[in-house]
Amino acid sequence: MEAQLPRRTGGWITFPFIIASSVGLTLAFGGWTSNLIVYLIKEFDVESIDAAQISNLVNGAGSLIPVVAAIIADSFLGCFSTIWISSIISLLGTNLLALTATVDSLRPKPCEVGSTSCTSKPKVQYVVLYAAIVLATLGSGGTRSTLSTIGADQLADKPKDQGIFFNWFFFFWYSASVVASTAIVYVEDNVSWKAGFFICAASNIVALVIFLLGSRFYTKFKPQGSPFTSLARVIVASISKRQVALPSTAEDFFQGCDVAPKSLPVVPSKTFRYLNRAAIISEGDVKPDGCSTSNRWRLCSVQEVEDFKTLIKILPLWSSSFFLGTTIGVQLSFSVLQALAMDRHIGPSFQIPAGSIQVFVLVSTALFLALFDKFLFPTWRNLSGRSLTPLQRIGVGHVINFVSMGVSALVESKRLNVAKSNQVVPMSVLWLVPQLVLNGIGEAFHYPGQVSLYYQEFPITLKNMATAMISMLVGIAFYLTTVLIDVVRRTTTWLPGNINNGRLDNVYWILVVGGILNFGYYVICAWFYNHKNLNKVDSPSDE
Repeated sequence: MEAQLPRRTGGWITFPFIIASSVGLTLAFGGWTSNLIVYLIKEFDVESIDAAQISNLVNGAGSLIPVVAAIIADSFLGCFSTIWISSIISLLGTNLLALTATVDSLRPKPCEVGSTSCTSKPKVQYVVLYAAIVLATLGSGGTRSTLSTIGADQLADKPKDQGIFFNWFFFFWYSASVVASTAIVYVEDNVSWKAGFFICAASNIVALVIFLLGSRFYTKFKPQGSPFTSLARVIVASISKRQVALPSTAEDFFQGCDVAPKSLPVVPSKTFRYLNRAAIISEGDVKPDGCSTSNRWRLCSVQEVEDFKTLIKILPLWSSSFFLGTTIGVQLSFSVLQALAMDRHIGPSFQIPAGSIQVFVLVSTALFLALFDKFLFPTWRNLSGRSLTPLQRIGVGHVINFVSMGVSALVESKRLNVAKSNQVVPMSVLWLVPQLVLNGIGEAFHYPGQVSLYYQEFPITLKNMATAMISMLVGIAFYLTTVLIDVVRRTTTWLPGNINNGRLDNVYWILVVGGILNFGYYVICAWFYNHKNLNKVDSPSDE
């Protein structure tokens, strides 16, 4: 008998399975998060500002959980197991959320018209609701980064194809987000919440089934450890050797096992000298082969120490985007509340769902990314002889961001005047489009600019942290948004339950001032930042 050849795995044959899974899971998550504020207000009697706060917490968790999931996948489970387990968790949460829209006993009874008091709402209803939200958010976050990673892993031997994969992956992700924010939200608003949420659950099921059907084609890599682990080791090792004097010769520092045999030993840089202790060779740290360490948490290589220093140096620039993300979070959550208080009709019969108003950000971001690559960046290159650097892209994004806040303040001021003039027809929701489009243009500048900067500046061992830095940034920014809103509510009367009785425009003006100050902080950080790959950043051929 002829020996059976082992089945070949990986390659483009896995692409349809991974993309279909990503689309289904994006539809499932986006379908309920886009309209979460409206659902909480209309079905669970949650105050409008509280509903916006809950939405910010969900969006923040949705950005932080992928980082945790990536660490778990890299260190313990691998991408494949992390994805199917997370998909099941997401499905449980989405089904539970659908049940809250289906079973009457799981929703508060509406107050009767004219009644002065309402019956108390059973706490179990809110326990079920929040349990559903937590499970669905955890599950979706667990798949967001790992799906793109497992897709790139299938093309590990073809780096150019990986770039093509990422382009198509994000194209389908954006497309699915737009469909979720429009079509599914329309069903929830005009058919029923039950139908909309069960569409989300069905999308989740289809995504899970398709992903598992492709199992026989996937190349599954064993967990190799997370880059976060090596960073933690540098901290632990430097603290454990805090009493050791710093030597001056390179031979006293551990060079690691990946250094070429003929290369000369190097001394760690003098910046953040305290961390150099992590690479000092003490008695018993190195095994007889001269390469392996006896305790990986007590001795790190010079390269690992320098990698950690690179991360520290870029932290000020990274931190300057916290406020940038916070303003975006405030605008996105309050634009839904503004839309609820505005005329959303287009023509005699069609009404824009309030939860769909955010789709203008997605569309403008995708559209202007394409315009940048085809027109703006080539024109800039032809005029200046250089590419627009990542730092310049981020800076332009900062400026557009606080301009968008200024437009938001002016529009809200006009909306309040119209609302208080007791006009029969409120102001059209289309007045919100310019500020949302500006928001999208700003994102098209600064988010890709940040990813480019981190990829250029980070060493090879930390390249995967580029997207993790963005996810952490967005997650922290959404939580800062909730803190900011809470502080404003406690110290002013600008954000009451009914925004027509408040001064949301003042909140936007504060964000304008904060944005200008934050831009100044960013300029200072960028001015003093020392590029590691200066030639690459300024190269005319840099895309």
